[in-house]
Amino acid sequence: MKSILDIYSSKNDVNIRQIVAYKDNKLEIEEYRAGFEKEDTMNVMSVTKSVTSLLVGIAIDKGIIKSVDDCIMDYYKGIYTPKRGEKTIYDVTIKHMLTMLAPYKGKSEPWTKICTSEDWTLATMDYLGGRNGITNEFRYHTLGVQILLGIIRIASGMEVLDFANEYLFKPLGILPRTNANCKTKEDQFAYLMNKEDHGKVWFLDPTNMPTAGWGLSLSAYEMAQIGLLVLNDGMYNNVRVISKAWIDSMTQSYVSTDEKFGNQDYGFLWWLPHRTSDVIAAIGDGGNIIYIDKNNNIVVAITAYFKPLVFDRVEYIEKNISRALIDD
Repeated sequence: MKSILDIYSSKNDVNIRQIVAYKDNKLEIEEYRAGFEKEDTMNVMSVTKSVTSLLVGIAIDKGIIKSVDDCIMDYYKGIYTPKRGEKTIYDVTIKHMLTMLAPYKGKSEPWTKICTSEDWTLATMDYLGGRNGITNEFRYHTLGVQILLGIIRIASGMEVLDFANEYLFKPLGILPRTNANCKTKEDQFAYLMNKEDHGKVWFLDPTNMPTAGWGLSLSAYEMAQIGLLVLNDGMYNNVRVISKAWIDSMTQSYVSTDEKFGNQDYGFLWWLPHRTSDVIAAIGDGGNIIYIDKNNNIVVAITAYFKPLVFDRVEYIEKNISRALIDD
């Protein structure tokens, strides 16, 4: 098969660092650019959200979280006190958070206020709810996802980084993540814009809570292992890592989006590019992606540095990589 990286023609593809692809659980493509190697990582941006969904599923499998229908405040009671007059927050469920149907105050995400706070999770809680009640409006909210990892920490009594390392990364052969040690605004910006190997890290807030909506650094090979886990209904190397029931729930369609979000459907923090569960994807800015085609047993993972206005690479994968794998 001709090298995928040798046939790029679009200016949108110059930021790619790694491509790894599997067909029928067999490694078929492994290509690197700009000095990157197999072990090197990038901040995979919103692919982190999809990893968060897997962690929620594992917590439910273990009985740490009872159900996606649990209310958020069932877990934060005694830990967080809602602002006076706030009522909607008591009706918000875990499922609302997973499907981006949770209501928030304000029209945009309060990045500065939250990312300069001492506890990003509790600071995010201040923006959950509002006067309009549960409207089931799709509001893609990167900061809001933080609340889900907060529930895992509260309910399990474990640091979330330890939870992820032990119950997700270790079974997949992914080396443990450590703290990216970004302390200042300048550190945060440098982490976001870094075009080189990030190391085996996850961005943590001042309380050592991982960022749930962005900030996890993975290699394309590591992302592909996550893709294989999902492709094989929660099994990896014949070991059950997460229940098939969660994979099925996670990859169902709950929301149909419009052109602003690529006319895709949305599951539990995973995208359904063709509005069916046949193809699902974890998609991050810059074109970081885990792409899973269940019908053709294909998994493709791509890492890339942050480049404005580059979002997903579904079309590129299907025109170039998937077609090559199927025709090979």
